[in-house]
Amino acid sequence: MKPELVTIPARRGKAAHVSAGQRVRVVNTHGTQVVDAWAFNARDVTEWMSMEASRAWFMKLAAAVGDTFVTNRRRPILTLVEDTSGCAHDTLMAPCDPHRYGLLGVEGYHDNCRDNLHAALAALGVTIPATPPSLNLFMNIPWTAEGRLAWGEPVSTPGSSVVFRAEMDLVIAFSACPQDILPINGRLGRTTDAHYTIEGPASRSGPKGS
Repeated sequence: MKPELVTIPARRGKAAHVSAGQRVRVVNTHGTQVVDAWAFNARDVTEWMSMEASRAWFMKLAAAVGDTFVTNRRRPILTLVEDTSGCAHDTLMAPCDPHRYGLLGVEGYHDNCRDNLHAALAALGVTIPATPPSLNLFMNIPWTAEGRLAWGEPVSTPGSSVVFRAEMDLVIAFSACPQDILPINGRLGRTTDAHYTIEGPASRSGPKGS
């Protein structure tokens, strides 16, 4: 049976249960959409995928195929097994929140990845005590030898994707980033849907559903 293609709506979030050994494919459907990603131990959501611990584990600023992300308890949670995007997926920038948009001059509420994360988890009946740093899929943040960063435009192409293998039963969450001021979703600031699939059988004892 072909896995279900699930939409991550533009400017919104989505979360799902994933069993150990299953694969999660995230598709940059239109080629320009950043997707913030998080993963949590399904049995204890205070254990989550940690960007700082992962960088210390694979000793790079960005993961390559074969690298494993670890949790805030230094345990493997997701391994990057395929990548057709041509992008060094950012591990440095914090997920956007209302305070960020206020600093960018927005008056009133603006959709943001922090709130998308919590809303997506709430739809599964999951609450978390804090907002962890995100893995920013398809986000182009170039750096220099001097350590300077820049807001780069997308380098992925429509339909490009990444695939992760779950190393434990987990809850994965995504936000189709609503950033429409900086050029990370393209110079025009056009935010779009993205998609994901969960591939492989769920374990009998593991969590189910999407």
